[in-house]
Amino acid sequence: MRGTALATAGLGLTCLLAGTMPASAVPATPATPTHQRLVWGPCSPQQQELNEAGAQCAKVTVPLDYSDPGGPKIKIAVSRIKATAKHGKRRGILLSNPGGPGGPGLANTLYLRTALKDAADRYDLIGFDPRFLGESTPIACDPAAPTPTPGPTTTRRKDFERSVRSARDTARRCQEHGDNARLLPHATTRNVARDMDAIRAALGERRLSYYGVSYGADLGAVYTQMFPRRADRIVIDSSTDPTDTQYELFQRAGKPLEEALDAWAGWTARQDGTYRLGKTPAHVRSAVQQLLDGAEQRPVTVSGIRLDAPLLRLVLRQLIQHEEYDPVLASTVRDLTDAAAGRPVEPGPELASMLEMLASPELADSMLGGTLFMCGDNGWPAGGWPKNPETYWTNMERSRATQPVFGPIVNSMIAPCAFWTSTSREPATVIGNDVPVLMLQARRDNNVPYEGALALHHRLTGSRLVTADIRSHGVYGRGVDGLTPVPCADSAVNDYLRDGTLPGADLTCPRTGQDR
Repeated sequence: MRGTALATAGLGLTCLLAGTMPASAVPATPATPTHQRLVWGPCSPQQQELNEAGAQCAKVTVPLDYSDPGGPKIKIAVSRIKATAKHGKRRGILLSNPGGPGGPGLANTLYLRTALKDAADRYDLIGFDPRFLGESTPIACDPAAPTPTPGPTTTRRKDFERSVRSARDTARRCQEHGDNARLLPHATTRNVARDMDAIRAALGERRLSYYGVSYGADLGAVYTQMFPRRADRIVIDSSTDPTDTQYELFQRAGKPLEEALDAWAGWTARQDGTYRLGKTPAHVRSAVQQLLDGAEQRPVTVSGIRLDAPLLRLVLRQLIQHEEYDPVLASTVRDLTDAAAGRPVEPGPELASMLEMLASPELADSMLGGTLFMCGDNGWPAGGWPKNPETYWTNMERSRATQPVFGPIVNSMIAPCAFWTSTSREPATVIGNDVPVLMLQARRDNNVPYEGALALHHRLTGSRLVTADIRSHGVYGRGVDGLTPVPCADSAVNDYLRDGTLPGADLTCPRTGQDR
């Protein structure tokens, strides 16, 4: 539920911008479709957990192009778990988005209901698959060719050129497939926000409440900008700087990722008797660097799968996000170091799971959702990618001086957007409104840096910011994911959604027991 998965990371109309005007001055948005009768019934067999929870599912019809409301239509899959509070205490509807970009959210209500506790009773919890994803009207691409296996030897440049070929091929097979040339320009964050408002209207509600994490947080901010009078209680968790493009957001992660690696190296050095990676942080750091330097010449073979340096960096990035993963990261680096030295390795469950994913023939298709939105917007919260592949190569090489482990990945061609031609006619969304919003951010988030949340907080003048001094991507409901909860953040969210009470001022939650 927390942001970009490993597979996704291998990799997201008339202008309605409002500058820094207050919400009362935001121009009106196009009319939202209202006149439709939803047919509720059991969810699909693939949604077993939703069905077991007593949820119902339906399809909401929306325009493909909101500037042409009478034109072609698509369907948005929605789920509903009804409020259990008595009518007088029911607040309304609460939508959610789990991030990605490109993450389906039909079943996100199950995660959210657990975290909300008794606050969930007041809302119909509404999950939805964003347009073109999951059970909504889909976009498919031509089948991907089998992923080329890295050879026994390689170079930095060969690794890069292989990624460029893959990106170019993904763009081609998606943009030339079927009717995609007509559909793809409408895969945008602003249209997902419009779809959210269409869901609200179809349900007969005057306003909607919302929780979103990571990209879902930015989607929530976009909704407040486009539909300020229809926003009720909005919670956004782990957001980004609205003045950056998607590529710039990736680049900004390099520094906090290296800082997180320093912190992990310190912890691992204190556990040298277990992991044998070095008795000092510098020695542990050196072990990681030697692993990557070696893989840039000879990929590491584990369980018959060759892992080149870009893939190793993906593994490291996935596991460095949360402090609780420090032991898993240490054991994974130990396994990879042994494999690089030619020693037999039985990978741990996390590494084995990643290897299984990398070997899956469905890997390329699993990245499609992120690709659609990373490439579809024109700046923020997605889009804005350089078109010249050499720009990425130059940035990757320059970054090595100060960000030797993670610089080459956060500056690389994460998605095929350099070759994407089906972009939206709309510019990036400019945020500036006074809608009340509860924001949450981890101070040591190395996926979306803390400074970005401060920038968004400044532009959302009605917002309150809850800071947790932890290394994490996502603050609310961490206990549901088996991570150390942040009680004061959980309480702030649940109090706000239950009673409408925002904190009187920004607050920083006390340190939790996870700090080492």
